Amino acid sequence: MGRGTVSVARLEEHPNLGEVLGVLAQLAHISDDDIVALAGAWVNSPSLSEARDRALSPDSPLVVEVLAAFDALSAMFADDLAGAADYVVVASDVTVRALKAVRDAIAAAYARPVLSRTEHSALLRPWRTVFPQATVDEPDLGPRSAQVKALLSALPRLSGRCHDESGQALFDALVDRSYVGEADRAEAAATAFQAAVLTSRRRVWALIRRTGTQGLLRPCGTCRTPVSRDRDHQRVLELCLDAACALLVADAVPDACTDLLADPVLALIPQQRLPGSPS
Repeated sequence: MGRGTVSVARLEEHPNLGEVLGVLAQLAHISDDDIVALAGAWVNSPSLSEARDRALSPDSPLVVEVLAAFDALSAMFADDLAGAADYVVVASDVTVRALKAVRDAIAAAYARPVLSRTEHSALLRPWRTVFPQATVDEPDLGPRSAQVKALLSALPRLSGRCHDESGQALFDALVDRSYVGEADRAEAAATAFQAAVLTSRRRVWALIRRTGTQGLLRPCGTCRTPVSRDRDHQRVLELCLDAACALLVADAVPDACTDLLADPVLALIPQQRLPGSPS
């Protein structure tokens, strides 16, 4: 039997934090070979269905975060699930099955306090077959990871620009920059994405874009008003996401490509003190 209700207010307070973080950090680094192995290891049974239901019940710790992780997983593997891109080599039905194993692992890690040892082990078994030990502490954001993190952390500030004059000024400046060299930037972004594919970082690329999008869509912290998803918002979002993704693959593309995509954004955010950016 499980252990009943366990109240956890924040992820940092989770009694199974190490395992949760280990699973989450691995998600963007699941390889095509891993997908095949996970699909082969996943099974279902009445007892596993019961354990899964318990893990996703309202009594499970931070179940809303679990569902958000499921959404992020689907976003990272959207191309794999669609199966249309020429760089996708695993059949979509295999990916679908593999992601069932991944979701079970996420749910089991979060729900450990309310699961029996048998339930927890059974849900995690396919994952542990492929990943006996955690291989990464956090997603690898490339050679300029500090800049990627700092750039992404700046985006929520833009979402509160209705009560922040400096945030509004930064947003307006980014809008202006978005009109400069659009065709060249589009070509550079395509080059950067191909580098992400060739270096097996396309799922990290998807993670960065999802994280940045959520940051810029965050309601204003003062009035809680949702941001307007107008044309300017979309231009700034694309400019910033392309910059972050260029930094992700900076070691795999010409410096001119990285500079073209990243410099227009880095030069406008000196307040963030991004490592290596202009002062």
